Amino acid sequence: MEKNMLKKRRMWTYFIDATEELIQTEGFRYVTIRKVAEKAGYNSATIYNYFDELSHLLFFASLKFLRPYIQTVTDEMDKTENPVEKYLIAWKCFSEYSFKIPEIFNAVFLMDLGDHPENMLKRYYELYPSDLVEVPEELLPGLLERSLTERGRFAINFIVQEGLLDEDAAEELNELTNLVWQGMFSNFLNKRNHYTAEKAQQQTMKYIQEIVEQKINRN
Repeated sequence: MEKNMLKKRRMWTYFIDATEELIQTEGFRYVTIRKVAEKAGYNSATIYNYFDELSHLLFFASLKFLRPYIQTVTDEMDKTENPVEKYLIAWKCFSEYSFKIPEIFNAVFLMDLGDHPENMLKRYYELYPSDLVEVPEELLPGLLERSLTERGRFAINFIVQEGLLDEDAAEELNELTNLVWQGMFSNFLNKRNHYTAEKAQQQTMKYIQEIVEQKINRN
């Protein structure tokens, strides 16, 4: 059993690493099962013994591109104990990187992955535990969530614990900030506006900060 699991992990990494390389060299939209198989030195049928569909490979490979984001958000949130500042920093880092590499963030957080996508994130970090080595224990639960709603709840919980928001107001804040980012991100990803990545990030944070200030002041 252990030998089979080691082989499975090894094959996963072959195909994930091949997909990562193809994203870097050819671009996200041009990755296919056939190209991944050729890059890894196997046939296409072999891939389906380990991954149900291409979106799963793209999801796992895209997570490898999140390393700079995880390092940045971890470092920046560690600089303050203020829960509101922590929340805004979390959004600032998330929006900054999401507009820089939108296809990657779409693959990780929004793309349809079928049943039980939350298990895939945990599986990835079992394969690549070094990606989380320097993440403080208190931030791990949020980073191990794929659901934006759950990630948001985790970040807002610091504010609730300080008594700055009640749970109902926190739920509303979480929903509103997620809607702001998703709306701006969808428009940017699908080229429905003329914003640069920097401008999209600035506008997103402007709206999020205004919403946060209104909710905190009203509570």
